[in-house]
Amino acid sequence: MHAAAAGEPVPDTVQTGFPSLDRMLGGGFRRQDLVVLGGDVGSGKSAFALAVALRSAAHGSPAFLLSGEMDETRLRERALAMQAKAAIDDIRQGRLDEPTRAALGAAALVQRDLRLRLAALLDGGFGEVEAALAAAPATALLVVDAVQQLDPPRASSRQEERVAVTIRWLKSVAVQSNVVVLAVAHLPGHRAARPDPRPVLDDFGGQGAVKQQADVVLGLFREEMYRPGHGVEGATELHVLKNRNGPTGFADLYFHQRWLRFEDLLDRE
Repeated sequence: MHAAAAGEPVPDTVQTGFPSLDRMLGGGFRRQDLVVLGGDVGSGKSAFALAVALRSAAHGSPAFLLSGEMDETRLRERALAMQAKAAIDDIRQGRLDEPTRAALGAAALVQRDLRLRLAALLDGGFGEVEAALAAAPATALLVVDAVQQLDPPRASSRQEERVAVTIRWLKSVAVQSNVVVLAVAHLPGHRAARPDPRPVLDDFGGQGAVKQQADVVLGLFREEMYRPGHGVEGATELHVLKNRNGPTGFADLYFHQRWLRFEDLLDRE
């Protein structure tokens, strides 16, 4: 309380780097919290999770991102693209003008000094996550992409049950390791054809485990995906669907799809 009153960083706070979201969450995520991020296919879940890892590390909170979809090289490539505002296709094919090349060089220098680890989830086992934390004991933010790609130790043929076990285990990891766990999740209950396709808590499935166990639940929504021509291209709503310690609501973001980059509309860089 004294630290907050003096304007100093609160020890258990991990800033997301998106000011509108941080304000809604009372300064950011809190250690020992399980945060679940969901959205429809193609909404930018992985890009937003990587952006949070990058920005949190830039604010002094060591971050570790484990991806079930990409290896470290591709994750680094994405991180450079979003920070330098460059298209990945242009990077891969060498179609870079001098300003873009300079921006990539500057981004590489900045990221070299960040306390940010990026790695692939090789077998998806719980032991792999535990080993990652053991190798980086100073981690403040652990990002897992995605929940459905983790294999719980107790075998089950039902996806709903597997997700429920995984969610409960990730919450225990957050508490025992004193870290924020940001888990990306698919939305098995989402229906794009319903009158309002914005994500809701029940879309996360997992036998209600996300609704019960998560401290914060976030949902990405881009209207252009459902009503082409009606919404502003790139306009994104980040909904705080659950906040155990404060209000819910949404933050307005903008998604530059070419750069895989999210920006806070109220605090543009």
